Amino acid sequence: MNTLLKKKVPALNLQETLIVLAIIGILLLLALPNLMPLISKAKSIEAQTQLKALYNSQTTYRYMYSKFTDDINELDFVPPKTVKEEGTANYRYEIIEATDVGFKARAEAVTDFDGDGILNVWEIDANGNPKQITKD
Repeated sequence: MNTLLKKKVPALNLQETLIVLAIIGILLLLALPNLMPLISKAKSIEAQTQLKALYNSQTTYRYMYSKFTDDINELDFVPPKTVKEEGTANYRYEIIEATDVGFKARAEAVTDFDGDGILNVWEIDANGNPKQITKD
């Protein structure tokens, strides 16, 4: 019974664990530049989805009042809080022009996804097709 208590269990020591963590960190640093375009593309899906919701709200407003509105507060659309406002959205949304027959809305990134100093910008019009104006 005494020999059972003295049996050693194989395990990693602190030095081996730190070496493994350092190797994982180096691999992440090597892979990160290749992943940045995918991260930007995934975050731009937010802009496209919200602009489509804004388009649907504008279309509903037009059916009710026979015109588009330039006041986002008149629509059944609540822009999500941005990360700068302690929310989760990466874009801020605004209607830049509206007439009786058309409108244009914009989603502008509030953060620079890849650190190049250029902010991503998307727009949608009365046709309902989001277009990327400035690519991040």
